[in-house]
Amino acid sequence: MRTWVYTEPDDWSTKLGYLRAGAVVDRGRSSAGTLGCAGGWYRIEPRGYVCVGKGASLDLEHPVVEAGAQRARRGEPMPYRYVISRRPPPHLYFKLPTVSEQEYSEGALRAQNIALFTETQSAQLGPADPLPAFLAHGASLPKPYGADRPFQYRTHRGRAGEYSAFGLIATFDWTGRRFGLTTEFDLIPIDYTRVVRPSELRGLVIEQPGLPAFVIQHRVRTFRPDPHGRLLVHGKAQYRSGWLLTGRDNGRGYLLLETTEGVWLPREALRIAELREDPVGFARDGRKWIDVSIRRQLLVAYEGKRPVYATLVSTGRGRMHDPEQTDATVRGTFMIHAKHLSGTMDGDPSSDDTFDLRDVPYIQYFHQGYALHGAYWHDDFGRARSHGCINLAPVDAAWLFEWTHPQLPQRWHGVVNLNAGTLVYIHG
Repeated sequence: MRTWVYTEPDDWSTKLGYLRAGAVVDRGRSSAGTLGCAGGWYRIEPRGYVCVGKGASLDLEHPVVEAGAQRARRGEPMPYRYVISRRPPPHLYFKLPTVSEQEYSEGALRAQNIALFTETQSAQLGPADPLPAFLAHGASLPKPYGADRPFQYRTHRGRAGEYSAFGLIATFDWTGRRFGLTTEFDLIPIDYTRVVRPSELRGLVIEQPGLPAFVIQHRVRTFRPDPHGRLLVHGKAQYRSGWLLTGRDNGRGYLLLETTEGVWLPREALRIAELREDPVGFARDGRKWIDVSIRRQLLVAYEGKRPVYATLVSTGRGRMHDPEQTDATVRGTFMIHAKHLSGTMDGDPSSDDTFDLRDVPYIQYFHQGYALHGAYWHDDFGRARSHGCINLAPVDAAWLFEWTHPQLPQRWHGVVNLNAGTLVYIHG
């Protein structure tokens, strides 16, 4: 499922990051040696070395390359098409099953679930992908080295876990229903799932002076001055829309605040950021850093002392309590040390709060298991609700991932740097 990239042709050297199953990268013409790697170490672009063997191949027609021909759409809010399982969860087929094989495995549920799949869900997924020849001819999907290999039945590997979700690299029309190809090379009938509709929340790119603020109430009226300077109702502000405040107000009982767009908004309907400097001097040095307020559920990204992006987030539902005892977000000053284009996050199987979220997008770890990452399974940004991580809307997660350090090289899936990441300051 992954193969590590090292600084030198030696697996005792420092890890730089990794490639994920299906990735294809440019390499050097010849091996850089075989120390601890019988297949040879090859330099790859833009840097580092990979061992050819169980984790990597020089064969561009390898079954894993063929099966993973479509890869994550990096930079887009949703790098995959996402689905969340209903109950019971879907079977994990290792080939496209015939109708009789589906009926044998699923029984009466097959027809029931096909009837539940709507044209709306199909439209949300988009057109089906062309069916690869090897799948159409009944071949089994390969399982990359390192992938989970549960007990295998005649056509499937059992069911997915309860409360599971998947990123799909492709979907196929087969036997009158839609199947999805997961990133771990399983095929799931999508009618056992619901298709994710991404949040419409979009953070605020800050290109001029002003104080970031977000509308946190529905049906909020906006005002504009008439030729005589009187503030009259003009329209309505979209829920969770972002604005920059000039610092001016109308100085009266019904307090209105002016925005840089000439629109005035009621103060009581806004959540306003508090601009600040980081506690360790990154702002003075002009470097990038991130400020997260748990009480405000707001994130502001800075370049030095200048804010460049702001958005609503969801931090740990334990709020300001002890992270060791509750699902609170850890507080303090940290550095982003590892970034993953996507990854699995799951709960403790022994607890009542189990979940199995595959391909969580744009993960940025800054302390132990705490990370900034996109969330496709909820749209409650602006309220504390995570298990401790900082949840971002998909658009915001994609923007922040490309902005922070360490930078992820193209075609890589993960990068590691323990010394030079972007600072994250989390406080009340």
